[in-house]
Amino acid sequence: MFLFFILSMLCFDFIDVSVAIDTITSTQFIKDPETLSSKSGNFTLGFFSPENSTNRYVGIWWQPQFTVVSVLNRDQPLKDSSGVVKISDDGNDLVVLNGKKEVIWTSDVPNITTNSSSILLDSGNLVLVEGTTGKTIWESFEHPSNVMLPNMKLTGNKITGEKVKLTSWKTPFDPSIGSFTLSVERLLIPEVFIWNETRPYWRTGPWNGKIFTGVPNMKTHYLSGIRVIDDGEGNVLFFEITTDTVGLIIYNLTSEGNCEEKWWDEKKKEWKQTSNVHETECDIYGVCGTFASCNSQNSPICSCLKGFEPKNKEEWNRQNWTEGCVRRTPLQQCERERNQNTSADKKADGFLKLQMVKVPDFADGSSLTLSSDTCRNQCLENCSCVAYSYDADIGCMSWSGNLVDIQQFSNGGLYLYIRVAHTELDKERNITVIIIITVIAGTVLVLACAYIMWRRISNKHARNRSGSAIGELSQVKLQELLLFDLGKLATATNNFHSSNRLGQGGFGPVYKGTMHDGQEIAVKRLSKSSGQGQAEFMNEVAVISKLQHRNLVRLLGCCVEGEEKMLIYEYMPNKSLDVFLFDTSKSKILDWCKRFSIIEGIARGLLYLHRDSRLKIIHRDLKPSNILLDNELNPKISDFGMARIFGGNEDQENTRRVVGTYGYMSPEYAMQGLFSDKSDVFSFGVLLLEIISGRRNSKFYDCENSLTLLGFVWIQWTEDNILSLIDPEIYDPIHYKYMFRSIHIGLLCVQEFSIDRPTMAAVTSMLNSEILDLPPPKKPAFILRQNMLSSLSSDENNDGLHSINLVSISDLQGR
Repeated sequence: MFLFFILSMLCFDFIDVSVAIDTITSTQFIKDPETLSSKSGNFTLGFFSPENSTNRYVGIWWQPQFTVVSVLNRDQPLKDSSGVVKISDDGNDLVVLNGKKEVIWTSDVPNITTNSSSILLDSGNLVLVEGTTGKTIWESFEHPSNVMLPNMKLTGNKITGEKVKLTSWKTPFDPSIGSFTLSVERLLIPEVFIWNETRPYWRTGPWNGKIFTGVPNMKTHYLSGIRVIDDGEGNVLFFEITTDTVGLIIYNLTSEGNCEEKWWDEKKKEWKQTSNVHETECDIYGVCGTFASCNSQNSPICSCLKGFEPKNKEEWNRQNWTEGCVRRTPLQQCERERNQNTSADKKADGFLKLQMVKVPDFADGSSLTLSSDTCRNQCLENCSCVAYSYDADIGCMSWSGNLVDIQQFSNGGLYLYIRVAHTELDKERNITVIIIITVIAGTVLVLACAYIMWRRISNKHARNRSGSAIGELSQVKLQELLLFDLGKLATATNNFHSSNRLGQGGFGPVYKGTMHDGQEIAVKRLSKSSGQGQAEFMNEVAVISKLQHRNLVRLLGCCVEGEEKMLIYEYMPNKSLDVFLFDTSKSKILDWCKRFSIIEGIARGLLYLHRDSRLKIIHRDLKPSNILLDNELNPKISDFGMARIFGGNEDQENTRRVVGTYGYMSPEYAMQGLFSDKSDVFSFGVLLLEIISGRRNSKFYDCENSLTLLGFVWIQWTEDNILSLIDPEIYDPIHYKYMFRSIHIGLLCVQEFSIDRPTMAAVTSMLNSEILDLPPPKKPAFILRQNMLSSLSSDENNDGLHSINLVSISDLQGR
């Protein structure tokens, strides 16, 4: 009997455990901390607490790497671990109860059944099904949180106006409903919008049946199959379809209003961010106001459309573009209609063409039945029509109100035709004629001087060619930047008070300032005693004013009054990377995922400088103190005072003036004055090894072997003692192979000979691909500390040569 009792209990336990772990029934429920799993095990329903919070929420998360994709009780958190998820007593609803058995959340289904059950599907969808028919009566996909999963449909109803939309978290650690929503809008010509409360914040541009025409990188960067369809019942559906070959792709609406596309890398068991909607300032809705276009490649980014001028020129010159632009010349055809003047001497209006743009918001409608010519004529005959666009897949679109949120692309987009008075067309033709004449005259002049120029250039060193490129760009017109008033900067920084001082750069201090409108800025004040600062100041203006990238610090403007010369940047609240990396109390904040994200961001920024920007730029002073961190600890490369611009097909240059910071300079640059993009690669390699090890190269001392950090890393690598290289604060066996691979990449970057180092394009590929085989590293440069110091000696007396490497060296004669 005793054995029978034991076996019975075992069988009972077995039955209880094996009952549909993906299902909640009237007799089966879960209580904190129990969980429910989908059959595949990829999705889990259960209780969780966000970071830095004791509140308990019922959520669905991606199990392979804890990623919350849905939260049920977003605005009704549980205050303790007494929560229960069950079918309601009447068998009709799925409910969440607190310890007092009070309902804090319910699916709120109309009372149509008494025998329902809830199932967590392999898609991540939690469904409530009617017991007898199996019909789905409620599903979490129709009540999404901040994450869009494959086959989850965001809808807009043309008749009722009802929408299924994403809503952001309030903060990264608070799942309650935040300020941003993502929804399908403009249902006749569908677009996807992100809203900040009730204000539009970003939009995709019109859907043409294949892509969103206002997302130029959609063809290459979007891995999933996006669909927008009309179901014929008044609903417009926006969803994605993925295949097994692509894997899971999600869209995450962040608490800051960004929408990130993430792809699950099954091999690495981690998320890869493949795109996000806010790459530049131009992605913010209507940033330039009405009748203006935004181009992130220009400085300033906003310009009035042809035929228009700033409504408030003073504010426009201050880069306050909110008032937008107004028409320079009234439309003559409309003027005639209003005045009933049919004078033949007044010519008809016409259109100026814009290419590769995100067309404006608020199109009046579209028609596939009209041809391009008919579309143009129809707009011309309608006095209220101010612009039109024609796309073979969308048809004819026209606009009658203010044109807002136009963005200029370098590829993709649509043609937009702006209606202007005939006199504006004449101006355009005159400009074209002037350009043609100028080009012809310039060509003749070039041919006449070609021989002389060839003689001069052939006799000059490559240094002169590059220096001449810098010389031209150093004459940048300061009025093209926002000029800040010295008095206002003094007020913003409390008269440059020491309490506002953020740090000391190579050529002067940097202060935090707060403008009268609340904007926070960083002011780099050129030291009056710096004999070399003028060139660096002009160089930084010339270089950074031409650059736009999410991983480069943004120059807001400058101030040049009397002897004062200042550069004004966006303020980075988390200061620089070294503040976190080499501080034992702060380094814990930088876990491995965050450090790897910083490494990737720096690599992307350098790749942009070396290859993707309009100018090839060598930074020459890459180090942790020149990597600034924003609110989310995203890296931004700063301090371009020592950068050099390469012209034409130049790949390498020689200089007698070696600048930079010892410990980060490549050997060919430090000892011979030769620099190229591989010089930055060397600095990046040192920086990468510092990030992983948590040790500063310039402060690393191995008294027994006189090793530099590079020497120490090399010895441990050859002895297969990798663990000793990894900062204990970030070590995790799960991520070990990625740390190992990153150290391998770092060693490849610090090879002694530049030809052995990879390019930044190769580095970014190696960082993001586990498939690529890495070549074995060779012994790096600067293994021994005394060798490095002796190699860097010069004829001049450099007292600071043996000091800790926190400042930039601005004048050294290379030998």
